Amino acid sequence: MKITRKLLDEYREIKRKRIIPLLELELEEMKQGDNGFGNSTVFDYRDGYPRPQSVVGFDWDLYEHREKALAVKKAKVQAVEKWISVIEDGQTRCVFKMYYTDGMKWEKIAAKTGYSKSPDYPRKMIRDTYLDKCKIK
Repeated sequence: MKITRKLLDEYREIKRKRIIPLLELELEEMKQGDNGFGNSTVFDYRDGYPRPQSVVGFDWDLYEHREKALAVKKAKVQAVEKWISVIEDGQTRCVFKMYYTDGMKWEKIAAKTGYSKSPDYPRKMIRDTYLDKCKIK
């Protein structure tokens, strides 16, 4: 998977909103109880004319759609975390972890890295410089 700014932003959003645990919980709830059951209407032509009949059953389409969405999100998270972990420069890797994985704001990152007087420094001079160096747009 190619790392882009859009993917990094999606990763941060997935982590911030805790989407993966929610999807896993939804899938588990669909398996148990009535949450996975859906209702469809089919036409019964036994009398020669169409009569709508309700059919109730497990909604496999919705279940498979959510499973696929969960797999895609897990793959994105894994790709970004692997990419961050192989950043050679320790300070750059730390800034990326704090911002993307831990969800910190730039002011707090600046304070932790010793640039509290310039809260934009980690963003502009560390993150953006590294992204430009890697040609990530």
